Amino acid sequence: MTPALPTGCVIAMLGAESTGKTELARAIAGRLQARGLAATLVGEYLREWCDREGRTPRPDEQAAIAAEQTRRIAEAATRGVVVADTTALMTAVYSDMLFNDAGLYATALKAQSGYAITLLTALDVPWVGDGLQRDGPHVRVPVDARVRAALTDARLPFSVIHGLGRERLSNAWNAIHAIADRSDPVRDTRRSGAGNAAWSWPCEKCSDPACEHQLFTALLAKR
Repeated sequence: MTPALPTGCVIAMLGAESTGKTELARAIAGRLQARGLAATLVGEYLREWCDREGRTPRPDEQAAIAAEQTRRIAEAATRGVVVADTTALMTAVYSDMLFNDAGLYATALKAQSGYAITLLTALDVPWVGDGLQRDGPHVRVPVDARVRAALTDARLPFSVIHGLGRERLSNAWNAIHAIADRSDPVRDTRRSGAGNAAWSWPCEKCSDPACEHQLFTALLAKR
């Protein structure tokens, strides 16, 4: 089945480096397009910026990068469904972690609140370095923790996606269906004018219906 996703619906991918965001975003966008939906994949502007400049950004350049990511997502949303490889929230997280600057969270979370579906890629894929961007497998756990904390503190729902290869895509597809099929969105955007609706998962531990909290705890226990 194809999920009922209206024009302007944004599927936002979040996750630490080397957790499969880009591959999964491409797979989701491709499947939506194959099902006849007008879906646009919005890539990670930070990656483009680093390739162009040949370096990572300075602290004073973070805000403009986050703003451009948000602008590109908003522009694409006027044409149909959007699958965003990342959002401004990831820039805010890295700015906080690397430069001790938490000033980007408010704007990033405001944008994030307008995205209908937020998928967080789990840490269960092998580490692969990403060139000029932040590298080092030790970075993934604190980044993941900051993303979860930011979303939880802002009371923004998200679903954690586990698995490798086709299993990961299948889990993401099931999460998208579960959210899109819910009949009780937190807010009716036709009345509020807020943009896209957000949904709440029933699991109070981790925001994931399969109880990702238990899975993640088990993975840590094996280390």
